[in-house]
Amino acid sequence: MKPNTLIAAVSAAVLVSACGSSGQEELQAWMTEQRVQTKPQVQPIPEPKKFTPQSYTQQGSTDPFSNLKLTQALKRESAQSASNAALVAPELARRKEPLEAYPLDSMAMVGSLLKQGLPVALVRVDNLLYQARPGSYLGQNYGKIVKVGETEVVLREIVQDAAGEWIERTATLQLQERSK
Repeated sequence: MKPNTLIAAVSAAVLVSACGSSGQEELQAWMTEQRVQTKPQVQPIPEPKKFTPQSYTQQGSTDPFSNLKLTQALKRESAQSASNAALVAPELARRKEPLEAYPLDSMAMVGSLLKQGLPVALVRVDNLLYQARPGSYLGQNYGKIVKVGETEVVLREIVQDAAGEWIERTATLQLQERSK
């Protein structure tokens, strides 16, 4: 056989097979059957709950403008301010230490050492070197040193919050690396 005859025979076979059913009819029949069998299940919406109105009675409530309510609020506030004042009172009565004249952000911890078995931080302020121990005071917010570590000094500061009340917060002074 010649190659042209062989190519023509294969082409004719491919064309004849393409004209046959391609399975589309079976697919369409299956889709129609599935549509008929499938019924959507919609759950009914529950009925709304019945609203029962309540009558307003003023007898059991207190008047928001009564003197009794005002005096209770003032007593609570004065007790709270007394406890806040207890935080600051000992701080105001003591003598200030030299490192309390500087803000905390102007200080730099440059090292730490053990002196007689107790940790001591070396703090630099205005090119002067100071020794700071636990119990010493730092910064302008009544900061008392709680712990001296190898890389940081942990302080307890007493500051006013946005409402003007005195609260305690923790601050740290980190070891500063030397810049070359």
